[in-house]
Amino acid sequence: MIMKFTTPLINNHEFRRLYSKGRSAATQYAVVYCKRNGKSFNRLGITVSTKLGGAVQRNRIRRRLKEVYRLNEGDISIGYDIVLVARLKSRHAKFSELESTVLSILRILGISRDTSAEGNAR
Repeated sequence: MIMKFTTPLINNHEFRRLYSKGRSAATQYAVVYCKRNGKSFNRLGITVSTKLGGAVQRNRIRRRLKEVYRLNEGDISIGYDIVLVARLKSRHAKFSELESTVLSILRILGISRDTSAEGNAR
């Protein structure tokens, strides 16, 4: 799962800054926070609450969200800090539902380079 333009967002203070000063959009499956970082790469953080289940379920959701991002990384504008926050309904969502939801949120926030709905069809 190598990402070309992305490094992990790790530090708690960076997450908190993004939550307070970044822009956000939400759907039933996920919330996405983003903010410009002034760098030539993106930084990605994924948050899954303990309310969503045990470690196995949380890691599964985290892996699926990371894969959605990785598959569509080329369509996302460079120079942003992005945090994906899983919601309760993401536990039972199909991968295609998660993918379309995250991509629609990225379009709403204006950080997806691909503005057409058909651009990500495989």
